[in-house]
Formats: sequence, C-alpha cells, structure tokens
Amino acid sequence: MVVDDHLIVREGLRMMLEIAGEGFTLLGDAADGAAAVRLIEELQPDVVLMDLRMPGMDGLEAITQIRERWSHIAIVILTTYDEDDLMLRGLRAGACGYLLKDTDRETLFHAIRAAARGDLFLQSETMARILARTTDAPHPMLSRSQAGRDTELTDREREVLEAVARGERSKEIASRLEIGLRTVGSHLTSIYTKLGVDSRASAVAVGIERGLLPRQREET
Repeated sequence: MVVDDHLIVREGLRMMLEIAGEGFTLLGDAADGAAAVRLIEELQPDVVLMDLRMPGMDGLEAITQIRERWSHIAIVILTTYDEDDLMLRGLRAGACGYLLKDTDRETLFHAIRAAARGDLFLQSETMARILARTTDAPHPMLSRSQAGRDTELTDREREVLEAVARGERSKEIASRLEIGLRTVGSHLTSIYTKLGVDSRASAVAVGIERGLLPRQREET
C-alpha cells in the first residue's frame, strides 16, 4: 500500500509496481495518514510505503498508530526529506526502512522485500552519516559513556546490534558469528528488553541515539 499526498507519486508508484513483474500487488493508496489507517484496517497489506509530511495526520503519527494496532505490518518511509532526525524518529515509531524518493527502482524493490521479511533496510551512506554525526555529538540527554553503562549490552549483544544496523538477517548473523539462530533470537530479545524497544529498527534508532553503535569505517 502507498501513502502519499501527491497523486502523481501514488500513480507513479502504482505503475512501477504493476509493470515490474516482481510479484508485487498494490492493494490500494491513501493521500494522508488518517485515510491510510482506515484503509489498512480493511486491506491488511504486508508492506506500506509511507510519506512523512502530509496534511492532517502526518506519516510519523500514522506509523505510530499502525504499529500499535497491527504490529505485523511493515512500514518503509519514502520521502523527499534527507533529515537525520526524521529518520531516527521514523525508526523509533516503528518503520523498518527509510528511502528517498529519488532512489532507483531496484533499491526500492529490495527495500520492499526486506520489509516483507521483517528485516531492517537503511542505505549504507545514510547509516554512515548518522553514525558519524552521533559519534561526534552524543545524545544531549545522555553521554556515550553513561549510555553504555546504563544499557549494559554485552559484547556479543553489541556485535548483534551492529550486524542488525548493517542490515544483516538473523541467518547471516548466526553464520558470521558462528552461533545458532536461536542464540541470535535470544540476543535480540535481550537487546530489545534492555533498550525498551520491540523491533530491530527501534533498537538501531536507540542504539544510534545512545552512541552504542560505532562509526562505520570508510571504504579504502
């Protein structure tokens, strides 16, 4: 399902998805957050592409209401605003991806598939910029050292959280760390409890805000 206040955007995405031949079915679209919530109750889509700034109920409020009522529905933010604070607020609200409207078709399709699987999708350049900013300027209400002490993630939990931030799936995390899938799940549950969240995206958002994720290394 597509939620955007611009008709041309909704029609463009509909055409893109319908002619893609990628197994996508567009169930419907809405022009604002309130209409989206009403339509989602009827259609129950697997994935919602959500704009942020719309008249009436904006995207952030819509995400919050959708996640509270239908936690199984995945939401990918699709916006023109390349703003770090908006991305973090969207992830905290429950979105599992953040894309700009000038993204290419293949990246959009990859994000939709990742969302349908329950995975987090953030473009690497966006994540690198966010981590650089939060490393240089920790959350104003909590120093990095204090955040680390209060949260008390174990070394292994930090490794799992960092892998989630890179967009790795549980199977990939298990293989790279040489642990079982159930162990990955146990670590994620512990991370959620310690950070007070209920999703991978929210865990990454809180991890970024509290300085728990390291600055990404630049490619050489």
